[in-house]
Formats: sequence, C-alpha cells, structure tokens
Amino acid sequence: YRHYELMYLLEGSVDFVGNYDGSQQEPTLLPARLPMLLLNGASGIAVGMATEMPPHNLNEVAQAALALLKNPALDDAGLLQLIPGPDFPGGGQIISSAQDIAAAYRTGRGTLRVRGRYAFEELARGQWQLIFTELPHGASASQVLQDIEALTNPQVKAGKKTLSPEQTQLKTLFTSLLDAARDESGKDAAVRLVFEPKSSRVEREVLISALLKHTCLESTASMNLVCIGLDGRPRQMGLREILQQWVDYRIHTVRRRSAHHLGKLQDRIHVLEGRMLVLLSVDQVIKIIRNADDPKVDLMAEFGLSDRQADDILDMRLRQLAKLEGFKIEQELAESHTRASELQALLDSETALQKQVSKEIAQDAKTYGDARRTLIHAASRADVEIPQSDEPVTVMVSSKGWVRARQGHGHDASTFSYKQGDASWFVAECRSVDKLYAISATGRIYTIAVGDLPSARGDGVPWATLMDAEANPVWIAAFAGPDSLQLLLATRQGMALRASLGDVSAMRKSGKQFVNVDAGDALAFAMGVADDSLVFSLASDGRALVQAVAEVKVLAAGGKGVILQKLEGKAMLAAVCVVGEGGVQVQGTGRGSKAVDDVYTARQMNNYLGKRASKGSVLDTRVKQADRALTLG
Repeated sequence: YRHYELMYLLEGSVDFVGNYDGSQQEPTLLPARLPMLLLNGASGIAVGMATEMPPHNLNEVAQAALALLKNPALDDAGLLQLIPGPDFPGGGQIISSAQDIAAAYRTGRGTLRVRGRYAFEELARGQWQLIFTELPHGASASQVLQDIEALTNPQVKAGKKTLSPEQTQLKTLFTSLLDAARDESGKDAAVRLVFEPKSSRVEREVLISALLKHTCLESTASMNLVCIGLDGRPRQMGLREILQQWVDYRIHTVRRRSAHHLGKLQDRIHVLEGRMLVLLSVDQVIKIIRNADDPKVDLMAEFGLSDRQADDILDMRLRQLAKLEGFKIEQELAESHTRASELQALLDSETALQKQVSKEIAQDAKTYGDARRTLIHAASRADVEIPQSDEPVTVMVSSKGWVRARQGHGHDASTFSYKQGDASWFVAECRSVDKLYAISATGRIYTIAVGDLPSARGDGVPWATLMDAEANPVWIAAFAGPDSLQLLLATRQGMALRASLGDVSAMRKSGKQFVNVDAGDALAFAMGVADDSLVFSLASDGRALVQAVAEVKVLAAGGKGVILQKLEGKAMLAAVCVVGEGGVQVQGTGRGSKAVDDVYTARQMNNYLGKRASKGSVLDTRVKQADRALTLG
C-alpha cells in the first residue's frame, strides 16, 4: 500500500524505472520540497570516492534557496551570510575562522575545528566545577571518559617496557589538575559532563585547555562535498553549486507536477462537460441505452459526445443524473476551470513558477524550521604547556645514535659509559627545557625535546625511535641549547646560510626540510656562530678563505642559501669552522703524499681574509688535498 501511495504522490513529478527485479516501479529521484542533502548531511564511502556532508540549519538553507531564486547571480560571500556554517544536531561550537569555512564551502573540501560548550558552576566555600553541556559533532560522553581514563591511567604501549615520557608527563598533568570526571546526563539534561578540579586553586583556563587539547572535547569535522549532480555524475561541488542545482531541480519538478495536474484537470473538465450535455435529456439517454444495439455509438451521434465522454456516461449510475447531482457537476466544473486557469498561468510564466517554489519553501521553513544549535565563534586551537622543570642537564649521543640525558653540568665526559663497540659522538650541556636537534646531510632537521630523553642511568634509547627519519640518514651534527643559538649551515658545493635553533625547530616527528640541497650536493657542516664570528672555509684543492659570518644571509624559513666560497673545477668544501682565539688547525695531504697537520694562528688568518663568494688563497703549506679544519681556542 505504501508503495502505491508513494507512486500516486510522485506521479508526474519524476521519472520512474523498474526496481532491481522489475517487479515494481520506483522513482529515479525524490522531489523533496527542501534540499535534504544539506539539511540532514551525509557520510559514506563508495567505489573510489567518499563524501562528508555536514548537516545545516533548515531556516538558513531555506533563506539561501530563496535568495538564489530571487538573484541567481548571488556570489559565495552573499550565500555565506545566510549559511555561516554547518549546524550539528548536538550543538557544540565551530571555532574555525570565517575564512577557513568560506574556503571549505567554495572548494567543497576542508576541515572544521569543533569543540564542546561548557560553563562553570560555583559551589560553596569557593569551590567550583566545570560542566560540558554540549559535545562536538561525532563525540560522545563515554568516549570523553575513556580519553580521561587513558590519560590518568595510561597503559604501556605494545613493544615497550615502560611508559613513554609523553605518557608520564600527561599523567602528571591531569592528576595535578583533575580530581574526578563523571557523566550526569539524563532526562533532565541531554548532556552533562562534570569535571571536578583537584582544588579550587587550579587555574580554570589551564584545565579547560588541557581537556580540549587531549580529549575529543575538541576535534575536527571533515567536509568533502561529493554528490551526484543533475547530469548523474558524482563530483565534488561547492555549496553554491549544490544549492543552485537543487533550486533548478525543484523548479523543474514543480513544472512537471503542475503540467501533470493540469492534464488531469483537463480530462476531468472534458468528462464533466459530457455529463452536462446529457443532464437535461436523461429520458432520452435511458431510451437509447435500452433500445440501441450499440448505445455508445448512438449516444455519440445524438449528443455529439467524444469517445471518453460516452464511456463515462455508460459507466455512470442513474442516481448521478439526478437534479441535485447536476448542481454538484456545475460547481465542480467551475472550480476545475478556475484551477486549470491557475495552473496554465503558472506554466506560462517562469516568474510565477519561481514564486510558487518560493512560497512552498517559505511555508515549509515556517512549519519545520528551528533556531541554530551550533555556535560559530572563531577561536584559537586549544593548547597547554606541560609543566617542565628547568634544570641543568647534559645530553649524550653515541656514534650509533643512542641518546640519553644526565642531570647537572660539569661531568667528565671520559667517564661516560657506552655499549660495547659504541663511543661518544656528541655531548652538550643545556637545560631540560631546551631541545635536541639532529641534522641530516639531506638538509632535514629533526627536533627532540630534551625533557623527553631517558635518564643516563641506562644506555638510553636509539634516537631513531624519537623521530621519523628518512631511510639511512647520514647525520652530520647535533645541537642542544636555547632557541636563540645561531647556526651556520654549509654544503659540500659551497652554499651556506644562517639560522637560529628556533628557526629550524619543528616538533613533528618527521622533522623539517630546512636546507634545500641540489642533486649531487650534501649538507656537510653545521656549527654555532656569533654575530661577530669569523668563518674559515677550506676547499679540497687547498684554497682557504676567512670571512665575517655577517656576510652569510640569515634565512629564517630555510632555503638554498648563498655562495660561501667559490670553488674551481671539481673542488668541494673540505672544512668549515669558526676562527678561534688559538687559530685553526688544518689537516690534509701535502706534496709527496705527506700528512699535513699545521696550526694557523688568529693573526695568520688575516692573510686569508676576503669577501664572501671569493676563491680564497692557497695555504702557505701548499696542502694538496685538504681533509679537515678544527677551531683552536
């Protein structure tokens, strides 16, 4: 019954096709009076494509559709004034900027930042508690409590023997901030998550930021507006295109519906006119039907009826030809003519058709519309710094990449123990709040928080487990210290740049591609410098150049750099170092393949002073093949 009722309601509005087995007919599309795709949203994965259509507010979508009907040239900016963003059934808050939302709607793809809505409840004796009354789209109260449990009672990860430093720090943070978390949702409150602070002295913003950052109380909602267009092909559309296609389809649907109803009315008018012709000659009609061999033909000849009218007369009951029924026929005929004229006027005028569509949209919005539930208010992403004690530590990295940190400064590095076959590679005194930087020959730099390093009581851990390094990396240097420490980075082919540790920092495990290295080249030298430092560079052919470090360009965002020393032929940079008070020690191969190990004093370095990108001068000792240079003093 429901199937045939649906077919009756949709008859004429849309096309019908056979179902999967051909036993019934089904509509190809449903002539919805509102754009249900935008209102209800959609989420799913098909063959080779996916869609994430967020739900929207009925009143806003209706107003946008009416605006498009009135002004088809309405731009995206005008449309977004009417639809500022999705409206999720659970409320919550969208904190993405208006620019991000506009970009997602314009391109049909983007990610929105969403968070729950909360309030503080003041209790007796200065106590308070935090209440979340709405959750972000896709989150649940049970999921939030599971996140809290994982933070306050973390489990050792598979393949590990102990908790990671991050797990330990988060546990310490939340146990110091949070005393209890419970779900009080019920019939009186759809959502009520209660968070009790450890004490009234806990900073409220710190607790909120910690919860938002580390639980699903703040998350993301994807937008991937993939849908099937009027041409039957799926593709990614912007909000305006989706709404415009629905408006066009709705006008087409109402036109087909009106034409169908007009056809039905015209058939009814034709039948009623036939009844009016015979209404005053009922006796004659009865006589023809009683005596004629073919009453249909005789009726058509006698009264000038059509085939359709004659069939109707023959199918009528006699009581329908009574005088009272005649008045009803006249009344229905007049009403049918009036309605047919209205439908014809609707079909003859595109403006009238658009007004009819607008009227239906406005009527449904008034009947079913409600207020927006999701607040749209731009805000920065929640962040909270995990308290980290500022203590002196000594960082140690072995030649095989095992890293650890020892408390305090002034340790004798010769007393440090390493695994058999391993040795010291890098030792630095720094603070526990500083960062450790690993620099690869490809120009990629990895950052590790010193506070995350294991204690020096053991052998440490391979630092490869603390980063996602490229395959078979060649490490050229490591640094540990404050962000203000300035670096000079140089490649084998003589390119160089300056940057601070803060510039090269990137806390993502995949590191940061900071120096752009050409094919056949490699980053080979990295050292700390001061603004007034002199830099000594030595080519493999024995040419040396001393220049002020200030001549090397500072590239805070990274890049290829500038020419440090101009090289001739197949020469490469063999060494780069800072000129110390004691001068520079040069090692290499001289004439007759004899080893060269000479010291050049700071005064002697003046003989090699030059401008950046110069060739430099041949060393006094005629080094045939330079190998390295060391800063002295």
